[in-house]
Amino acid sequence: MATGTGVAEIDFGAFPGANEASIAVSGQGSISATSKAEAWVMADDVSSDTLHTAADHRYLPQFASFTCGTPTAATGFTIYGRSVHKLQGKWKLRWVWAD
Repeated sequence: MATGTGVAEIDFGAFPGANEASIAVSGQGSISATSKAEAWVMADDVSSDTLHTAADHRYLPQFASFTCGTPTAATGFTIYGRSVHKLQGKWKLRWVWAD
């Protein structure tokens, strides 16, 4: 069962963008170092900078993957993104962690 859930935006930067980006998820006071974390793209999300539409988010997993680093107890974890093409701007991600 999920213990913590949320939304984060990963930013690949301004044009021409980058192949890699990361975002720290903090404020997870009950997360432990042995918790498991996962991040994914929700098909109908849009970015806060309105640069990327729901259609863009639906196709993002064809070009990029997202992984989570090992959690830091009582703190949080980092989401890492890597793309085969340079991406730009912010992309909304959903995340969850559980013990």
